[in-house]
Amino acid sequence: MAETHVLFVEDDDVIREATQLALERDGFRVTAMPDGLSGLDAFRAQRPDIALLDVMLPGMDGVSLCRRIRDESTVPVIMLSARADSIDVVLGLEAGADDYVTKPFDGSVLMARIRAVLRRFGHAGGAGEHGDAPGDGGGLLVFGDLEVDTEGMEVRKGGQPVALTPTEMRLLLEFSAAPGTVLSRDKLLERVWDYGWGGDTRVVDVHVQRLRAKIGQDRIETVRGFGYKLKS
Repeated sequence: MAETHVLFVEDDDVIREATQLALERDGFRVTAMPDGLSGLDAFRAQRPDIALLDVMLPGMDGVSLCRRIRDESTVPVIMLSARADSIDVVLGLEAGADDYVTKPFDGSVLMARIRAVLRRFGHAGGAGEHGDAPGDGGGLLVFGDLEVDTEGMEVRKGGQPVALTPTEMRLLLEFSAAPGTVLSRDKLLERVWDYGWGGDTRVVDVHVQRLRAKIGQDRIETVRGFGYKLKS
């Protein structure tokens, strides 16, 4: 079985080398790059299974790099940010990142976040761990002009295909499984992002915004103080 290939873009030599060694010990194959431009070149040349991008990078910052990657691929992206309260976190998520980890990070936390993202994307998570394909069940679900094929993992709006990332698809599947039911941000973090502990609900909010932009702003309703629900 092929190793999961990680593209790691980090300008700090110590962090880059230490994290690369930790990832390799955990069974990943790693391509490490020191700046955004070389990171983009490596992504295009090697097409990794997942990208870890520091926010602050020379040449091309991590948010811009994430946006360029997302223009070309749905490969999972995790941003690394030095400050949990930084606007860079939201900018990275809005650019298409699937999750983020705050620096300095514990190696076990980073590995857990990588594996959780890979499970959503149906990749093996390092040394011999398999993940489930996004979504379960079968059939065609219809909500007005929105059609969700839970077997083919396809979405159409007004008969036209809608391109979703696997994380956005998992989020939509959770809403589609219980239309009209309010799902809390914590519940969505647990089910979609596999957070077994408390997490940053901004991850949910930004992904809901991205999903709304693709399937219709009014399709997902905000229930203040509780969460979100899909209009049936």
